[in-house]
Amino acid sequence: MTVKLNGNSLSVGKTVAVSRKKEEIEISNEALEKVKSSRESLEERIEDGDTIYGVNTGFGDLADQTIDNNQIEKLQQNIIESHSCGVGATLSEEEARALMLLRLNSLLMGNSGVRVKTVQTIKDALNKEIYPFIPRKGSVGASGDLAPLSHMVLALTGRGKVREEDKWVLSRNVLRKNGITPLELKEKEGLALVNGTNFMAALGCLALYDAKKLADAADLAGALALEAMKGIEDAFKEEIHNLRPHEGQKETAENIRELVKHSQLVQYSSDDTRVQNSYSLRCIPQIHGATRDVISFVEEKLETEINSVTDNPLILEDGQVVSGGNFHGQPLALSLDSLKNAVAELANVSERRTAKLVDGNNNFDLPSFLIEDGGLNSGLMIPQYTAASLVSENKVLTHPSSTDSVPTSANQEDHVSMGANSANHLAEVVENTMTVISIEIFSSYQALYHREKSPGKGTSQAIKELNEEINPVDEDRVIRDDFLKVKSMLKKETLTKIV
Repeated sequence: MTVKLNGNSLSVGKTVAVSRKKEEIEISNEALEKVKSSRESLEERIEDGDTIYGVNTGFGDLADQTIDNNQIEKLQQNIIESHSCGVGATLSEEEARALMLLRLNSLLMGNSGVRVKTVQTIKDALNKEIYPFIPRKGSVGASGDLAPLSHMVLALTGRGKVREEDKWVLSRNVLRKNGITPLELKEKEGLALVNGTNFMAALGCLALYDAKKLADAADLAGALALEAMKGIEDAFKEEIHNLRPHEGQKETAENIRELVKHSQLVQYSSDDTRVQNSYSLRCIPQIHGATRDVISFVEEKLETEINSVTDNPLILEDGQVVSGGNFHGQPLALSLDSLKNAVAELANVSERRTAKLVDGNNNFDLPSFLIEDGGLNSGLMIPQYTAASLVSENKVLTHPSSTDSVPTSANQEDHVSMGANSANHLAEVVENTMTVISIEIFSSYQALYHREKSPGKGTSQAIKELNEEINPVDEDRVIRDDFLKVKSMLKKETLTKIV
């Protein structure tokens, strides 16, 4: 599949296809015409002697400093080198690719004043699988994601580093080896390339895609746990959820009904001395469903953002060059903070179900820690510790980054979003939650091994898939390998396709 870019029709799914699955991209002719027209308008303004921020002035608090005409190209290289101040772990290849893709798509709107050659260079770098060195920390999420984008551009100019044969090497030779001429930045191009919200949007898109799959995984985990503990199915009746018709709630309830259809293990209140389940089972639709609704909200925000112009100044259709604040990351900071809280809730309730599954006093006649000969064997005691640890860590990571602001650039930039921190923390929350849900699925798998009756239509298919990768535990072994295999299945979407 080739993804065609025009600046206004990119989706989260297409972003993942290019960044994670390395699909090729091409640029529409209409977009290239808009880029060309924008560049011509900018060059006319420069020729007329207009003073334009970031073209013939300094940056930030230095905006009142005029730059001589013979220095304006050097100014663009200077911003890249001086702003390449990122620290911390390096972006993964898929994260770096998403960042490059989203910066390119924004430039294709034709309001940034870059040259056609510049957008084609980014396109070629993506298609040739150039992987730039980009540290993940250092952006405050206003004036754009300056530090990470500067490292990206540094690589494209031949002065940065890229990955080659498991090593970081100078980018110049790798670019040329792949038929790409290193960029020589012209007027405004340095600023246009680094002044955008694309770091937080890139990490947000990847996390959002995974969060959607996690919602399905959580529903599957919940259905398996419901059967393993002989839960009561009444709480999932369609009539209940039509009386409180949140879309996510209705979707999760329907998923559970379908997964446990024809199950010999679930109970009905009329057939059981228990009237109702505990909340972690009974309220699965309300809890998981609320997360689904947040996911839908954030997807809308992200898809607006990745088809927007987020740099400054902007070249309008009539040729005006105007300064604004589209680089400010507040819309994403608030959205990504909401998403990390919503995803963390899936882990919270998942760990509670795991705790019930391994508790011999609460798992409805299953052996303690789901193992025979307990004492000699610890069984699945410690995976629940791991889940508890990750859930606790999520509670730290979900502290909202967007409630903080530390002024920068001599107080010229006196309110910042901290959305890049939101994005980094969200990526960790998603990874932790995937592990927690994998532990629950593995625990339910082990619990159902001790049940004689058959699970439902969907859950039986899940057990069949799991049997291809793991085996029940009869005596103690290194079971970390088992739940990590489940996690790998979630990443590959072999389990979530059942939902």
